[in-house]
Amino acid sequence: MNVETALKEAMTIEGAIGVALVDYESGMSLGTLGGGQGLDLEVAAAGNTEVVRAKQRTLATLDMNDTVEDMLITLGRQYHLIRPLVSSSGSLFLYLALDRTRGNLALARHALKRIESVLEV
Repeated sequence: MNVETALKEAMTIEGAIGVALVDYESGMSLGTLGGGQGLDLEVAAAGNTEVVRAKQRTLATLDMNDTVEDMLITLGRQYHLIRPLVSSSGSLFLYLALDRTRGNLALARHALKRIESVLEV
């Protein structure tokens, strides 16, 4: 599955507001879909890059031999789900914003895992 198809698939997740594929080394998004007023995906991608970098630094400082499966940021009206791509050779993550009233967090996590498994970058 290519990037465009993966982003479209992620937007079919119930409650999806926006999705991005981001390189956390550069902070640049490789693609975005959705978003709009109240959710600038380019700004969110850059900001979440710092979250991923901080967690990677913390794991290294703690000398933990482990990987991050996903990260959840819970807001009053939204869930922000960050999934570093283990299957990619680079430093990529999927970022998904969900409406809390319409989204199902467990199903969204499962869907992102499935999308990651077939994504070819």
